[in-house]
Amino acid sequence: MFNKQTIADINAKGRRVLVRVDFNVPIEDGAVADDTRIRGALPTIEALLKQGAAVILCSHLGRPSEKAEAKFSLRPVAAHLDGMLNAPVRFAEDCVGPVAEDAAQALQPGEVLLLENTRFHAGEKANDPEMAAQLAKLADLYVNDAFGSAHRAHASTEGVAHQLPAVAGLLMEKEIRYLGQALAEPKRPFVAILGGAKVSDKIAVIRNLLDKADRVLIGGGMANTFFNAQGIEMGASLVEVEALETAKSLLADAGERLLLPLDFVIADAFAADAEHKTMMVGDVPEGWRVLDIGPETVDLFSAEVGNAATVVWNGPMGVFEMKPFAAGTFALAEALAASKAETIVGGGDSAAALQQAGLADKITHISTGGGASLEMLEGKTLPGLAALMDKELS
Repeated sequence: MFNKQTIADINAKGRRVLVRVDFNVPIEDGAVADDTRIRGALPTIEALLKQGAAVILCSHLGRPSEKAEAKFSLRPVAAHLDGMLNAPVRFAEDCVGPVAEDAAQALQPGEVLLLENTRFHAGEKANDPEMAAQLAKLADLYVNDAFGSAHRAHASTEGVAHQLPAVAGLLMEKEIRYLGQALAEPKRPFVAILGGAKVSDKIAVIRNLLDKADRVLIGGGMANTFFNAQGIEMGASLVEVEALETAKSLLADAGERLLLPLDFVIADAFAADAEHKTMMVGDVPEGWRVLDIGPETVDLFSAEVGNAATVVWNGPMGVFEMKPFAAGTFALAEALAASKAETIVGGGDSAAALQQAGLADKITHISTGGGASLEMLEGKTLPGLAALMDKELS
């Protein structure tokens, strides 16, 4: 369970605090297009300001080629954040070196400084101890509140935590509590729903969840490979030939705990305007492909969700970006929203579907980190979390 120190365990008054946030947000026409991740970090920033800290924020944005690129600058994020806080937000045009050090030195308690993109330096992804030391020079304390980057051992997520007293932020704590609790001590029945295109991306997740969940429901393109592993023809559907043996062994191990679709929405092409119809499993004609779960599967999966006490969902049931193939994913979102269970949704496409359906506020917890939540569902230790100080046992 969650055994790391948090900002509640430190005294930040009058101190400079370096906070790793996840401000990897979409920028369009020089402005922030979606500030969900920024809003996720506000409770930690505001709590530190209330304690009387000078708050220094660092983050990556996008995938620059390890040098400064204007389109990946965090400057628009600083401007956006300035409008969200009752505190001045300054911006430093570098995250390490003299520019960052001068800006950090000048920062007063109650003020916020956002550093430029950490990935403008090769040392970030390399987890270079020298870059971590340069970041550590800026502050007295380190807080990791970037759950979405906690699965990466980078200089700003893991390296710097070894060079300063390091604790978790409120978002990090919330994420680990929900996902960790769901896996360690779930209220039962515990139902896991996995979708998305590829089995190979989620083999470890399926294996881990089959040990813990009462039911594992499989939808999306992944299901095709499980059917094909049983000798069922899937037409022109996406099937991972290299994962067929793995799918066979998962089916053998799982028994009745693993539920696959009963019917599909199929199409004669991968296009929104393709001809489409509903077919039972085993009836997919040559040249047609599965692009969504069908209505009988929706009923089956929804009934499992309705009977559950804990539900974890990661991955869409079909190609929900195309309207004719969105019904399965959105119906499942409705089932989760109506459920009395504790509902936890891994980031990425599942979270996007909930936002589109206007149901996000009816879910117990939506994770801010797709890759990090997947690694937790695999049972892995996140390096950005492991590096933080443990709680002292009383």
